[in-house]
Amino acid sequence: MTTSPGKSRLDSASAGGGELERRAGGADAMEAPPGVLKEALMEALSLRGADQTRWDCVSLGEVMLRLDPGEVRVHTARRFEVWEGGGEYNVARGLRRCFGMRTAIATALADNAVGRLVEDLMLQGGVDCSLLRWVSYDGIGRTVRNGLNFTERGYGVRAAAGCSDRGHTAVSQLKAGDFPWAAILGPSQGARWLHTGGIFAALSPSTPAVVLEALEHARANGTVSSFDLNYRESLWKSIGGKAKAQEVNRELVKKIDVLFGNEEDFSATLGIRLEGVEEDFKELPVASYEAMLREVAAAYPNLKLVATTLRTAQTASRNAWGAMAIYQDEILYVPQREVDILDRVGGGDSFASGLIYGLLSGRPAAWAVACGVAHGALAMTTPGDTSMATRSEVERVMQGGSARIAR
Repeated sequence: MTTSPGKSRLDSASAGGGELERRAGGADAMEAPPGVLKEALMEALSLRGADQTRWDCVSLGEVMLRLDPGEVRVHTARRFEVWEGGGEYNVARGLRRCFGMRTAIATALADNAVGRLVEDLMLQGGVDCSLLRWVSYDGIGRTVRNGLNFTERGYGVRAAAGCSDRGHTAVSQLKAGDFPWAAILGPSQGARWLHTGGIFAALSPSTPAVVLEALEHARANGTVSSFDLNYRESLWKSIGGKAKAQEVNRELVKKIDVLFGNEEDFSATLGIRLEGVEEDFKELPVASYEAMLREVAAAYPNLKLVATTLRTAQTASRNAWGAMAIYQDEILYVPQREVDILDRVGGGDSFASGLIYGLLSGRPAAWAVACGVAHGALAMTTPGDTSMATRSEVERVMQGGSARIAR
């Protein structure tokens, strides 16, 4: 449900023909939280040139085999369709398949038939797998295995649901020093962007150190870094819960440039709450989201852009979908619009990849946020974690194009 900006007085502006509202801070701005400076909180992004790097984006994270029961339930299914997916990987794949960017995935798999199936799916997605680490399989998965993710799409009043089987995975056993980041991100190869997130950081006691090492090398080599908080209670509850999630994420966020998250992510992992919202999230007050983003930016002055999706789930099959971001002390707002959902999993990852594409391609930040919203909306119209959209389809949605048949 789209809510009125009310007192926040967001002024309308154009972004590539789509409906986008934006506002710069100033005398007309909503009063900022205590401690927020009136001058710009964040410096502009400085991107390496495409001709100076091997990749546009490298993602660091787990890739699982998703088993999809289609229109039935996991506990009643007799057959499953398989996809590959992972919060960090989905961003790299969206950038490659939809937007034609050069991407790679830094991950690990147990070397067995399931691992080779995941690799085959990634290769079909066009993502460079040269950074994939293969780990010897012990025959039964006692010491190392590949992650499985059983996910129902949901329909109507039945919400989407997931059941993960991901203990003792090869990727969870990664530790600092396993990837040669100096070579990956340095002058001999290089990436313009590094993307990772809170799912990978939650896999084991050793994975936060892998993230930290990658982020430090990214900063040393002029690579822009992004991080999706992606809080998953199931991953943290046996290793310290929200307290541990905050301890880990607060340290990692100090090292990054671009931060993604929804209202639960900011609260659970950073302790920054969204005020004035009911538990059912039927109404999303724009002013409260703006205040939350400004508080995050003030708490972490290293951040150059902070973005959040705006989702209201009337049913599993129909959501209101939009986004808001803060960049150079300016609020960028894409109002919610009603979208029909086939499979909601990966919508936020596709939002991130669309936004990153916009910035990598030199578009204004407002255009990038609108691109992310359009790409996320399209990704949720097809099954699987990853996007099946094309760049022309994304641009058509941004321009308000209809769903009339194209032939």
